[in-house]
Amino acid sequence: MIYALYLVDRPDGAELRQRVRPAHKDYLAKMAGRIAFAGPLVADDGQAMVGSLLAIDFESREAAQAWIADEPFTKAGLYASTAVHGFVNLWPQKAGFPPAP
Repeated sequence: MIYALYLVDRPDGAELRQRVRPAHKDYLAKMAGRIAFAGPLVADDGQAMVGSLLAIDFESREAAQAWIADEPFTKAGLYASTAVHGFVNLWPQKAGFPPAP
């Protein structure tokens, strides 16, 4: 099942996010074949990162929660809050996604 992970940074997390980001991206890369979509949540300016939104195929909620518990941003204490929800994609993506080759 796809699980959506809604992860909100702590207010003072910008420097920590930038410092840990390479490890975060390496960790995500190990799941590349199972990621439906992933990216930062941003402030209204479209630039300042304030969290993450990930949709990843996991065998169970427990597996999703174990994965996020071991994620570098989580381990560094970046997130003020985390939420994990099952997700059913009922709408074909158009906006925000590049056309398939």
